[in-house]
Amino acid sequence: MPHELKYHFARMCLLFGSFFFSMLYIPVQAQELQAQVSVIHDRIKGVDDATFQRFQADVTSFLNQRKWTNDSYLPYERIQCNFVFNFTQYSGDNIFVVQLTVQSSRPVYHTDYQSPVFNYLDQNVSFRYIINQPLEFNENRISGNDALQANLTAVLAYYVYIILGLDADSFSPRGGVPYFQKAQYIVNNAPEDSRYISGWKPFEGNRNRYWLVDNLLNTRLQAFHSVMYQYYRLGLDRMYDDPNNARMSILNSLSSLYSMNQDNPNTMILQLFMLAKADELANLFSDAPLNYKQRALQILTQLDPEHTSLYTQKLQ
Repeated sequence: MPHELKYHFARMCLLFGSFFFSMLYIPVQAQELQAQVSVIHDRIKGVDDATFQRFQADVTSFLNQRKWTNDSYLPYERIQCNFVFNFTQYSGDNIFVVQLTVQSSRPVYHTDYQSPVFNYLDQNVSFRYIINQPLEFNENRISGNDALQANLTAVLAYYVYIILGLDADSFSPRGGVPYFQKAQYIVNNAPEDSRYISGWKPFEGNRNRYWLVDNLLNTRLQAFHSVMYQYYRLGLDRMYDDPNNARMSILNSLSSLYSMNQDNPNTMILQLFMLAKADELANLFSDAPLNYKQRALQILTQLDPEHTSLYTQKLQ
């Protein structure tokens, strides 16, 4: 079975159960995402509200109606995610600057709980948006005819592949690699405009789009992919049936993260993982047996000192 198909099969079985899957699955060309798009534009003057309303509709359509993979998704399989555009500048000539928050989550077996997977604030995204012009993305010509117009869809496509990759990692060992490679291809062929566009180059900061996908494909950090699978499939997905063994799997995944951090300190993916997971981890171990609590507290405060007070409050 091809690598991507294994991930998709695992995801479908978890979401609907193998029995119902065998009875009801009909291949359809449904899209992969269930994206909610929010727009904040109170800082922008001189631009009609209709422009932002249309922008929200266009981006929602681009994310949710485009086919991003070769797999067929049913409606209940679609990945829940949020894209929040906080418009900070308008430079004229239809050029905007936004802070973009991207979040995604993943369902947990036998529950209606959505576990946070990705939560990232991209501080500086510039693009040209012209109302009533379609959003276009061509993987063979990412820069398009206008770099600033193309930058919007390049950024969106990049984060779609990050979301798909992390989701796939959580269902299948190294299942996300093909999607991370697509994100890296976008980085390598991203639109260029030295005046406005940033975030695609390694010298433009140590926490940007370049470094995120670099971390995800770096062989020195490949343990992260095993962590994702162990945390979700062997951990969270088994909490309902066997909570103690599930917690042990989660502790083992955290130990692997700790070892990775010892060899490669302060990586971007570790920080993003802990940012997304701090509250969840504190709650997971708050009613665990004492020995689990103690081990969790020790590892978490070393991995994530920023949230020490949270872990101490919940686990002591």
